[in-house]
This record gives sequence, C-alpha cells and structure tokens, in this order.
Amino acid sequence: MPSTTRGALVQRVSALPDGPLDVTWLDLEAPRLPLGRIRLHWEPAPLAGWDVTAHLGLATTEVHLATWPAAPDDWPRLVRPTLHEVLGLCAALAVATAALDLSNRLAQV
Repeated sequence: MPSTTRGALVQRVSALPDGPLDVTWLDLEAPRLPLGRIRLHWEPAPLAGWDVTAHLGLATTEVHLATWPAAPDDWPRLVRPTLHEVLGLCAALAVATAALDLSNRLAQV
C-alpha cells in the first residue's frame, strides 16, 4: 500500500468465489467513509502474511468491521465473502429505509 494512503475504498466485490475485489486508494486526508462504504487497510504481518483490517462507514461514524491477522498472500479471496455480505446488507438497508421514507411521505398526503 502506498505510504500516502490510509487504505483502499472498496468499489465492487464480485459474487463469484474467485471474482475480483475492486478498490481505489484513499488519500491520508480523505474524509470519513460514506454510509455503507468499506475501507481496507493491510500491512505485512510480523511473521508471515498480511494483517488486514476493514472499517465500515455508518451514518455518524466509522466502525471496525473485521480483522484478519496474518492472512495468506491471497487474502482478497479470504476477505471477499465478508465484504460481499456486508455490502449486500447495506444495500438492503438502504432500500428498506427509502421505502419507509416514501411510505411516511405518502401517509402525510
């Protein structure tokens, strides 16, 4: 990971078991994560592999989502299922929230 970044923003996670994990670098000065977005950070583990951490953007804060200590070199394959499920849940919650907001607006008419 470049030294001028604080991690990578997950753009897309393939549903395929060996599918791609698309990310873009986040600058050190990047603002807080948007709602439902995931930031990954990885660095070499002390003995072998990679220490990988994921953070999730919520409405008012960022939360620690998961850590994979000493993950093997193919760590994207290891973290992909968790990221795919969390992004799916966030999308479902966004749809449910929008439907509830619309229902509330229509009820006021």
